[in-house]
Amino acid sequence: MMRKVLIAVKYCQMESYPWDYGNDLVMFPTNDLAIMDNDILFASDPNWKEGTGQLWRINKDGKTELLEKNMGTTNGIEVSPDQTKLYVNETKQLRVWVYDLNSKGEVSHKRLLHQFSDGGLDGMRSDIMGNLYITRWGKGEVVKMSPEGKILKTIPLIGQKPTNLDFGGQDGRTCFVTIADKGNIETFQVEHPGRSWKMRHRAKNAN
Repeated sequence: MMRKVLIAVKYCQMESYPWDYGNDLVMFPTNDLAIMDNDILFASDPNWKEGTGQLWRINKDGKTELLEKNMGTTNGIEVSPDQTKLYVNETKQLRVWVYDLNSKGEVSHKRLLHQFSDGGLDGMRSDIMGNLYITRWGKGEVVKMSPEGKILKTIPLIGQKPTNLDFGGQDGRTCFVTIADKGNIETFQVEHPGRSWKMRHRAKNAN
């Protein structure tokens, strides 16, 4: 199953032109990915020129389905540790949305989790407690947000244009942040391991 997931990730990241699925369904270059524990993938799909975006699901059989169109510039995307929520942010509109999520990857009850007032939004990942870490393009910081949408902490960075982030290290409590304007990676420590680190650790132990 892991092999299929890796192939899907490479497919989404490498394509650099819109895919026409017919019936007015067009996939632009996908931006970020999130994965459920059962290997269902979600992809944010921004149209930077138009300032719009879409949300896609990639099922375990490889079938791609459009979940929502006419959104803002969809970018960071993440699944909650308990698999019941899907989070999507919009870079230019500065919004973080949350959907209810079921085991089939179906989403419902979309609602606004948080509205920022300045800067930009980019990569987004969760720790095992469900807190979101969001890179703030142009602000030089990462914010830690509760599952209810409350800002718990702001972590300042040296670079001003952080793009993406993920968790690693021996205990999963080191956050690695890619910095566009510096061309490097910054790190900081967090209280709880990242959800993605736990998934990788579990898969490694299973093998």
